[in-house]
Amino acid sequence: MTPEQKKFFNALPPSWQKPLHDVCATPQIEKLINYLKEREAAGATLYPAKKNIFAALRETPFDKVSVVIVGQDPYHGPGQAHGLSFSVPHGVPQPPSLKNIFKELHNDIGMPIPKGGTLTPWARQGVLLLNSILTVEAGKPASNAGHGWEFFTDAIIEQLIKRDHPLVLLLWGAYAQKKISALHLHINHKKILILKAAHPSPLSVTGFLGCHHFSKTNAFLKAHHLKEINWQI
Repeated sequence: MTPEQKKFFNALPPSWQKPLHDVCATPQIEKLINYLKEREAAGATLYPAKKNIFAALRETPFDKVSVVIVGQDPYHGPGQAHGLSFSVPHGVPQPPSLKNIFKELHNDIGMPIPKGGTLTPWARQGVLLLNSILTVEAGKPASNAGHGWEFFTDAIIEQLIKRDHPLVLLLWGAYAQKKISALHLHINHKKILILKAAHPSPLSVTGFLGCHHFSKTNAFLKAHHLKEINWQI
């Protein structure tokens, strides 16, 4: 590893360092680091704050992950992104997709719709809230796509699938579904449940509402003698 790659690696939470060691040493990650440095040098504002780029990994240790919700990239408005897919910090209004997630939770399991939108309680129960791209430039959605983050987050999902541990993958929208299919891994469907639906965005929400992914997730976890997720926040 170069010194910059070692710095990137050392920023990972301890439980993720062993499974992600090899990917951090690759040329793709070196290119990603250089790209992000160039964008910062050019004056770009990146979200989330540096301390929160690996927040999803920090909140959900590798050996505790039982559910993965795959997002695309962080929210690109000021104050919205804090490193967890679909989540916003306390006091920030719920974005439209998150409102629809809560609507489905209400319809699926009767959960009261919360006023806030911080999903940290899910993360701390083993729900990895993973964006495929971990940074974005202010006001420019998908601006950091195609520069190496996808390679890194593919490695995260690959390492989780390779564990001998039950896992639920919630894939909402074509982007998340393509990300998993592109890995070409052998998946033991007795141990891994893959649930697909449309993205909860207002543009596709009719294909998301009624998916019952939250009750199906808990039924799978219960069948494998794992603790069910308390979805209430």
